[in-house]
Amino acid sequence: MLYPQLFKSLEAVRWSIDKDVPWALYDPAALTDEQAQTIRMNAITEWAALPATEMFLRDNRDDSDFCAFMSVWFYEEQRHSLVLMEYLSRFRPELVPTEEELHAVRFEFDPAPAHETLMLHFCGEVRLTQWYKCASEWHTEPVIKRIYDMISRDEARHGGAYLKYMKQAIARTGIEAKRAFARIGVLMTSPGRAGKPLHPTNLHVNQSLFPLDTVQSRTPDPGWLEHWLDMQIKFDAGWERKVVEMILHNLSNLFEQTFATTQELNRFRKSLAAPAAA
Repeated sequence: MLYPQLFKSLEAVRWSIDKDVPWALYDPAALTDEQAQTIRMNAITEWAALPATEMFLRDNRDDSDFCAFMSVWFYEEQRHSLVLMEYLSRFRPELVPTEEELHAVRFEFDPAPAHETLMLHFCGEVRLTQWYKCASEWHTEPVIKRIYDMISRDEARHGGAYLKYMKQAIARTGIEAKRAFARIGVLMTSPGRAGKPLHPTNLHVNQSLFPLDTVQSRTPDPGWLEHWLDMQIKFDAGWERKVVEMILHNLSNLFEQTFATTQELNRFRKSLAAPAAA
């Protein structure tokens, strides 16, 4: 089982909202209204760990090890939402999300293959790591800069945990898992083809609710994510390259191959599909 060791490793670096956030350093002159609004929207988006956890538990019913790990992942993801709301409660109380706004992003996701979902969320954690690093640099107020840095480090650790479960999946199911991971890897390292940043919160996940079946579509401002990335924190091609390189680096290690580009990963994906086609 992976869960016991993952629990210990994450417990060892766990931070406290009360003790580890430098609240006393708050500088009101360094927080703009625009920045405060983005904190509000990130708090709501992070709340979507709730339906994601419900999905993971449902679709991995036969894997108690992974489902047990969800207890840690869910706790830490909900803490992200809580620390952002605590920040607003202390310094911009009028912007604290309402319970109705938080509940709106809790909806049922359609069942999906477990391997594909695992890879999708691994890539999502890699992307969030860089988004929050970029957000920390964009903000000018010291406390929220530190909060985004702490959250970014959490997301990196979560990505590492998902990667361990991906290695375990390959050991258990071999080429089946490799095909799934390579297929989603090509998708998630090709954001230009989709015309938008690819992350679990802006992908359609419930056909019966379309088009209101993405987390972002159910927030108070459905278009905020792309605006935040493009116009505010300026998550440009250089930042995007870091995401792609990190995904390709980890897949290179996972598959014991070398992928410098998405095209090379795609050729590997096709090589895995060839025997099945034959």
